[in-house]
Amino acid sequence: MLSRRLLLFLLTGALALALPGSAAQQSWTDAEQLEFLGRHWRVPIPPQGKPPARFSPLEVSLLPESCGGCHPAQLADWQTSLHAKAMGPGVKGQLVEMIDGDPASALHCYTCHAPLTEQQEKVADGRGGFRPNRAFDAKLQAAGLACAACHVRGHERFGPPKRDGSLASQAPREQLPHNGVTRTPAFRRAEFCKDCHQFAEDGFALNGKLLENTYNEWKAGPFGRAGVQCQECHMPDRRHLWRGIHDPEMVRSGLAITLATDKERYRPGETVTATLTVTSSKVGHYFPTYVTPRVVARAELRDAAGRAVPGSREERAIAREVSPDLSRELADTRIPPGGSFVFRYRRPVGAGGLRLHVSITVYPDHFYTRFFTSLLGQGAGEGTAQIREALAATRRSVFVLYKKELPVS
Repeated sequence: MLSRRLLLFLLTGALALALPGSAAQQSWTDAEQLEFLGRHWRVPIPPQGKPPARFSPLEVSLLPESCGGCHPAQLADWQTSLHAKAMGPGVKGQLVEMIDGDPASALHCYTCHAPLTEQQEKVADGRGGFRPNRAFDAKLQAAGLACAACHVRGHERFGPPKRDGSLASQAPREQLPHNGVTRTPAFRRAEFCKDCHQFAEDGFALNGKLLENTYNEWKAGPFGRAGVQCQECHMPDRRHLWRGIHDPEMVRSGLAITLATDKERYRPGETVTATLTVTSSKVGHYFPTYVTPRVVARAELRDAAGRAVPGSREERAIAREVSPDLSRELADTRIPPGGSFVFRYRRPVGAGGLRLHVSITVYPDHFYTRFFTSLLGQGAGEGTAQIREALAATRRSVFVLYKKELPVS
């Protein structure tokens, strides 16, 4: 029977690329930045505690909508992102019973999906057990990876250097909203993303490979070796978008796709020979990096009426496919950074007027479709309605990345 603990291993997301910091940013040494990140990402993120007496209710609030009062562009971007959906129905539907039946596992899930203490129904009681969290805010929990998860600690605001690279504010902090902001170039390092996009070296693995290995893939690849960080691709111009495998334009921007045949026309009785090449030219980690997506290349011959010639279809998958219960790896055909996937298609031409139809379809939530289907089949309990909603969403996320037809006879 599938375990609800599977959620522990299913973190979405992707890594990115960013530009090196300016000389002004180097006032923080590498060691200081990494030390800051170690403190910053202690999880669960400790309670904010008592706010400064001068703070208004808006400044005290941890809700994204409160931040959006002064940062509307960032709020609008975040609302479209997967970070805002980190506590969506697929996650919440699994946790609704787990928080009582297996609170330790549920709280481990919150580590990335809702890391603020104020987002969690229970907290450790110091005696090896758990107690109700008096600071729990259900509305904040529903916000998932909210603004405060990255930017607020103890009611103090943190963020990256200004666009000119400077760190200091021009006015005294006590005169600024929420006492200003502490700026550090640590916000522009790949390590800022690492804790939720990389399992520990002794973490869950299949076939000798960590299930979540995005940071290591980046670090070992050409972008990591060049010192290009996460944020350039996934936070372009500092936008809070974090686009990834669910976004067609983001996926297209990272790949170079070509289709070629060995000649322009074939006579009946000859064999069509076509080559589809997908090169990961601008993806900083494996494509796709995680076990949830499946990318399928298809080729078939079609007649003049657009009907597929029987027996002419072939498919090849680009994916790391695992079983729904995460017990084994089924295949790994992913593309490393700078590498290529080559699909060679050969079929005899049986008649005139045929066309070669080639497409690439992305199934961003392929694993979740199978997992939620299995979970519902076994009984999802109190989370049934939410799991059904999540399953429907996985089926809506499919999109055609590439499509081309060539006359061949």
